[in-house]
This record gives sequence, C-alpha cells and structure tokens, in this order.
Amino acid sequence: MKDDIVARIVANPKYQQLKSTRASFSIIMALLVMVIYYGYILLIAFDKELLAQKLGEGMVTSIGIPMGVGVIVLTVILTNIYVRRANTEFDALNDAIVREEANK
Repeated sequence: MKDDIVARIVANPKYQQLKSTRASFSIIMALLVMVIYYGYILLIAFDKELLAQKLGEGMVTSIGIPMGVGVIVLTVILTNIYVRRANTEFDALNDAIVREEANK
C-alpha cells in the first residue's frame, strides 16, 4: 500500500514540477550566498587596502566593517526569501499533491 502511494506521488507531474523548481531555486540561492561569502573572503585576501580605508576623515571604522555586516544582512535577506517561497509556493504544491493522492 505504502509503496503504491510513493509510486503514484513520484509519477505525479506536480511532484516533478515541485522537485525541479525547488532544486533550481535552492541552487540559485546557494550560489548567491557562496558568491557573497567567498567574494568577501577573497576581497579580504587580495585587497586589504580597500577594506582598510576609513569611512571618513577622523573616523575609526573602516569600509570592511559595514561590508562584513552587509554580508550577514544579505544572507538573512536571502534566507527570508527562500523561507517565504518555501512556505507559499512549495508548500502549496506539496499540499495539492497530498490532496490528489489522498483522494485516489
């Protein structure tokens, strides 16, 4: 019985759509986070002078500090975007698949 339900779900076109959409969106989001993090790390490694520049005359804070905070903020924003889409679009597709298979 359980194997039959699993086979029907896997064969469902909505399941295939959910799987491909979620996978491609996850890859895009993961790549964005990696570009942000590794870009910042590479900037630290290869352009210390840029990051060491002061924000203004007589200021103590360098450009690197707000950029580091920006990396964290962008990661939180990207996580929020993913969670919102997962909770709306992906969950709606999942619920539709479950309803279809429960009614069979």
